[in-house]
Amino acid sequence: MSGLHNGRDVFEYALLKVVPRVERGEMINAGVVVYCHARRFVEARTHLDEARLLCLDPAADVEGVRAALGAVEGICQGGERAGQAAQDDAGRRFRWLIAPRSTVVQPGPVHTGLTTDPAVEAERLLDLLVR
Repeated sequence: MSGLHNGRDVFEYALLKVVPRVERGEMINAGVVVYCHARRFVEARTHLDEARLLCLDPAADVEGVRAALGAVEGICQGGERAGQAAQDDAGRRFRWLIAPRSTVVQPGPVHTGLTTDPAVEAERLLDLLVR
């Protein structure tokens, strides 16, 4: 899903949700992953509201959640922090990140939009949907 539309590129994004107790189904938004094929861009922005997390589950593993969110950011950045995904292109890393695999940090559905700057879009979405 890429292309140019009046100077804007198609981008995709997914929220990162923290579900501390899967059996209860309660969650908080803790980040966003943005991908733009046309610019070979993938980036995660995260913000963990520790107080909200602990309201849902006073025994939540805050450090474990922070580590999981940091791992998502590292995979997006590529290089050494990405581990085995370091050799993958931005699209492949995005697809890997949005595949459900964790019971605590879960990706939401993928949405699309148009942007002139995917990095600015990532920050805007973090402010709008997470903070």
